[in-house]
Amino acid sequence: MRTSRFTDSQIIAILKQAEAGSPVAELCREHGISNATFYKWRAKYGGMDASLMARMKELEDENRRLKKMYAEEHLKAEIVAEALTKKW
Repeated sequence: MRTSRFTDSQIIAILKQAEAGSPVAELCREHGISNATFYKWRAKYGGMDASLMARMKELEDENRRLKKMYAEEHLKAEIVAEALTKKW
C-alpha cells in the first residue's frame, strides 16, 4: 500500500484551514492535492485531532495483523482437517 506524502498533522492542518473558510479549490492547488483527495480526507479524518488520528492508525494496523493471523490459522485448520479425512 502506498504511503501518503503528507503527515497526519499536515492533513489535519489542511482540513482545519478548510473549516476556517478557505476555498477548497484554492487549498488543493496550494498543497498540490486533488479535490477527491481532500474530500476523502474530510470523510475519513473530519473532526479528529492528531491523537485520535494516531489511535485510529494504530487500530488499523492491529486489525490488519489480526486478520493475517486469522487467515493463517484458518489455513492450518483446513490442512489438518483435510489430512484427517484422507484414507491411509
